[in-house]
Amino acid sequence: MAATSSATAGEMAVSSEEKVYNVVLKQAALVKRQLRRSSGDLDLDVKPDIILPGTLNLLSEAYDRCGEVCAEYAKTFYLGTLLMTPERRRAIWAIYVWCRRTDELVDGPNAPHITPTALDKWEARLEDLFRGRPFDMLDAALSDTVNKFPVDIQPFRDMIEGMRMDLRKSRYKNFDELYLYCYYVAGTVGLMSVPIMGIAPESLATTEGVYNAALALGIANQLTNILRDVGEDAQRGRIYLPQDELAQAGLSDEDIFAGKVTDKWRNFTKEQIKRARMFFDEAEKGVTELTASSRWPVWASLLLYRQILDEIEANDYNNFTKRAYVSKAKKLVALPVAYARSLNNFSSLRKAQT
Repeated sequence: MAATSSATAGEMAVSSEEKVYNVVLKQAALVKRQLRRSSGDLDLDVKPDIILPGTLNLLSEAYDRCGEVCAEYAKTFYLGTLLMTPERRRAIWAIYVWCRRTDELVDGPNAPHITPTALDKWEARLEDLFRGRPFDMLDAALSDTVNKFPVDIQPFRDMIEGMRMDLRKSRYKNFDELYLYCYYVAGTVGLMSVPIMGIAPESLATTEGVYNAALALGIANQLTNILRDVGEDAQRGRIYLPQDELAQAGLSDEDIFAGKVTDKWRNFTKEQIKRARMFFDEAEKGVTELTASSRWPVWASLLLYRQILDEIEANDYNNFTKRAYVSKAKKLVALPVAYARSLNNFSSLRKAQT
């Protein structure tokens, strides 16, 4: 994953991967401290619900509502979460809903009216819920979650920064810039989720290694989203592709807006798919290091997203007018495959190799 370094005036050049890795180290340190306190099992040290007079039923209702939203918009992932312990399952639902609400700010029906000030207010609201002062029922579920698990606020702030980036930026000059965007809007989800999913007590992998694999899955998913949505994004005047690599392939913005599938486009897209698959390969190394009950939803997500890349190839790389999607039949086939993989022993992501 070679990313080009860039620098602002007066700063030493630091690549996006290095910036993100510093966040990874911080998140891993939080989990390490929790593991030391709980002798390797997060469930032994899960804090109790935030209990305020008259709020217990509301909190339970809040988590149930989060589960309903997850079931509606991420059916396959939701099914996988049902194998998780109740505490982990509810926490993942709460995180999913917050991420969805955040994404809807710039991609939802009210997106044209969203301003940087609105995102600043959303971040202030995030800080309040991390302090135990939720604004509404869904915030309360996340506030309870971050109180119980070793979840840090930084990935949440970074996701909001990704939304800010969408407001001010519609081109990415190289993969270094695109990598940072992918981290903001999707890699952050992996960092939020690892403390909830939990690392298996028997795992010999380093905490940093598992976090890096979770980060890689988020990057892979977002690169896949980008390739799937090239045509739709172009209609909004957006091109989430490295400008320097487009130029090297003999392509320009005008070619994207024209939406013609040429040999140049096919060759370019093949290379982008190859990169996305490389991140999926990196992600696979860490999935089996998670607690046994948490592996199925992650495997299901990984396998289904990988198949989107296959569908782009099956469409002869026409991601301008054909939307690559995985059929319901293929999803049903993927579920037992994901479950079988979730039962496998640990991967090669071992302490001795890091």
